[in-house]
Amino acid sequence: MTLTNPQYRSLLATVLASLMAFPGAAQEPAIPRMLNIVIVEGDGAVNNARQRVSREPIVQVTDENNRPVAGAAVIFFLPGSGPGATFPGGANSFTAITGADGRAAANGLKANSLKGQYQVRVTASFKGVSASTSFQMANAAGAAIGSTALWALIVLGAAGAAAGIALGVNSSSGNPSPTKPPVTVTPGTPVVTPPR
Repeated sequence: MTLTNPQYRSLLATVLASLMAFPGAAQEPAIPRMLNIVIVEGDGAVNNARQRVSREPIVQVTDENNRPVAGAAVIFFLPGSGPGATFPGGANSFTAITGADGRAAANGLKANSLKGQYQVRVTASFKGVSASTSFQMANAAGAAIGSTALWALIVLGAAGAAAGIALGVNSSSGNPSPTKPPVTVTPGTPVVTPPR
């Protein structure tokens, strides 16, 4: 059966009208009256530049009925100086688009080496509606050597020196030198090396 141009148009109009009559027909999502930004991950996170592991912020954008908003543009802003972090390429801002779950992540966050708290600002916008919020992150200093570990290093170093003295060889004759008594180190007392 061959359709003429007017018949084709009539059939197409009928099909489109019947599709629009179904309640589940694909429709443009309604424009929300307001947006909410919920911090999912990152609020209060402590990052350590020496470990090269930073907590990436994740937010969820919802509408006035707490439904996720897909396709919203989310911008994360970091401070330009002091304790903080950067995004890939050394940038202080990162833009992401929310998925079907309304979530967006700031990938590639890298903490700087300055210790302290800093604020991350977040803005979200969708079809002319926008919202903003902020949350705190912090950078921690690298782990320092504890006093117990420091004393262990001193004792091991002194024991190694004593072993070297005891096993020393007289370079001029090739004969082993007389064995000298080992040095004992007690925490809290100065290390004294016996004369050669």
